[in-house]
Amino acid sequence: MKVEVDLNKCQDHGQCVYAAPDLFALDDEGRLSLRSQVTDVYVADVDEASAEDLYEAAEVCPLQAITVHE
Repeated sequence: MKVEVDLNKCQDHGQCVYAAPDLFALDDEGRLSLRSQVTDVYVADVDEASAEDLYEAAEVCPLQAITVHE
């Protein structure tokens, strides 16, 4: 399972952090912490055990910046 986060759409509302705190975090400036790793699109493999939280994060993202690929 993969997660894709379009950082051009993301405005750091943080809803993903509440839905999936083991997968997403905000930095000290209130920005999605994975921004330090990439600038456009973040793609990562995610353990199936985190699937429910990941789907919840994608659903609650107000800008639909999170896509889940099985």
